[in-house]
Amino acid sequence: MWRPGFALRVYAQDIGDEMTDRAGLFAGDNPFEIARTWLAHAEAEEINDPNAIALSTVDSDGLPNARMVLLKEIEDEAFVFYTNYGSAKAQELDSAGKAAFVMHWKSLRRQVRARGLISKEDGPQADDYYKSRSLKSRLGAWASHQSQPLSSRGALMAEVAKVTARHGPNPSRPPFWGGYRLVPLEIEFWADGAYRLHDRFVWRRATPSDDWEIQRLSP
Repeated sequence: MWRPGFALRVYAQDIGDEMTDRAGLFAGDNPFEIARTWLAHAEAEEINDPNAIALSTVDSDGLPNARMVLLKEIEDEAFVFYTNYGSAKAQELDSAGKAAFVMHWKSLRRQVRARGLISKEDGPQADDYYKSRSLKSRLGAWASHQSQPLSSRGALMAEVAKVTARHGPNPSRPPFWGGYRLVPLEIEFWADGAYRLHDRFVWRRATPSDDWEIQRLSP
């Protein structure tokens, strides 16, 4: 016999106090600290690229694009990643000045979504990150005309050989390669819940100088 009251008690027992507050995974009022904590958990659990994000942009016609990018730093007020400034993603980032991403960890059953304003990181910070990469990756940045047509893999490897001879064992950062900083106006944290009653909390602000407003969302 169906007993609605019993079912409600079962749901309440499984979901617990998380339905009414932000204890546990969601504790704290600084979303960047929460994001760093979640990423640290993922680094201990995910086998490959725990810092991978699906970055979304739009082209001049408003047609969306999405691709995987490695998030390299969570700053106090922004998320930073790097790419070729001649790539399709870079052109769309420059044109729109806005972007969004989702970072999903299947093993943890969590995800972080963010969207906001884009600016370039084209100074000493980008130089330092470029120097931290492997030599082959640094030379590859010089060799690749990212997103442009390529006749063959052999042509790409020939270009790698050319830039290796030209730039040697300590190449400087290419002028067409650097970072982007996403300053979010919205950050959402999602965690898997029993019976698909997931927990979602969103931080929103109208401008980067405004205080965050925090709200629970329905699953």
